[in-house]
Amino acid sequence: MVQKERVFNKKKALLLVLIIAAVLLVLFFFRWHGDKANELQTPEGREKFLSSLGWQIDLSSEVGKAVIIPEKLEGVMEEYNKMQLEQGFDLSPHCGEKCQQYTYLLKNYPSDNDNVYLSIYILDGELIAGDIHTNSVNGFMVGIMPPEKAAEQ
Repeated sequence: MVQKERVFNKKKALLLVLIIAAVLLVLFFFRWHGDKANELQTPEGREKFLSSLGWQIDLSSEVGKAVIIPEKLEGVMEEYNKMQLEQGFDLSPHCGEKCQQYTYLLKNYPSDNDNVYLSIYILDGELIAGDIHTNSVNGFMVGIMPPEKAAEQ
């Protein structure tokens, strides 16, 4: 009598388990990334995200526009990117690319100045930069990420 070879051995079972785990991991990643990307695609989603950082924006003040990140980060842009690096972002991989900038009147910045704004930069549904600033001559600019959130980025 001829002995049949096992169709399903331990190696094949392990391989199957690894393939299923890899597929689940990929699906989880795209689901998480997709949710985050979708969150930043709408005004309400951006407001919710910024609220999770502790910021209250005037949603009716939203100004959105397309901006192109310079081909080289020099001068002011180099300094701006240093601030972004401190909060977990980096514009250098996006040089020459077009992104969306959304600017809002910030309602809860701890200062005497009533005209404090928050700007975020989104590329392909991903937050790539952000700042809080004033438009006055003697104004200021800081990052949007609280220190504990910047460490998570």
